[in-house]
Amino acid sequence: MISSTASVRTRIKVCGITRLEDALAASQLGVDAVGFVFYPKSPRYIEPAKAAAIIRQLPPFVSAVGLFVNPTQEFIAEVLQSVPLGVIQLHGDETPAFCKAQRRRVLKAIAVSGPEDLQRARRYDCPLLLDARAPAGVYGGTGSAFDWSLLKGFEHPYPLTLAGGLNIGNVEAALAVRQWFALDVSSGVEIAPGIKDAEKMRLFIETVNKGKGL
Repeated sequence: MISSTASVRTRIKVCGITRLEDALAASQLGVDAVGFVFYPKSPRYIEPAKAAAIIRQLPPFVSAVGLFVNPTQEFIAEVLQSVPLGVIQLHGDETPAFCKAQRRRVLKAIAVSGPEDLQRARRYDCPLLLDARAPAGVYGGTGSAFDWSLLKGFEHPYPLTLAGGLNIGNVEAALAVRQWFALDVSSGVEIAPGIKDAEKMRLFIETVNKGKGL
């Protein structure tokens, strides 16, 4: 197991990529990962074939993450046949057993609105992404943050990633909460759902790196 406090540098993932130019801009700015949403109800949904074409043009050492919401095992396998994902992000109500059954590395998203959600998070034997709880039937992508004070005293044996409403205006406060393994940003660097803004990405990444003394 890797401690969530072992990192000396906060990694950055830009999620909801739908265009090659945004993926390349994020990569050139120094992100560690880009995310692709395979949830048809999301405004940031991307067809697997299009995601695969983008991933083939990514530079080395930039991870491709696939976001799924309550998928069947068959759907994951179908996507993986054509899309070279390094990590599977499970963003729905997937059980610990379902996460453990995956053959790719898993990042399990936990929707947080109260202490009971953090108690539930302890059941998962894998890295976690802590996100704001969205309205019923919606899974992330709302641009809202949760009350980070809930995290006081919360520990997990695997790396922790923070998501939910991150932007240039609050990222310094997020970094002050704890040593995060990674920050996951989407709407905070967009001009429209799925359309990223290179300048917003640059400012976000510079602020994160400055906050870590780089």
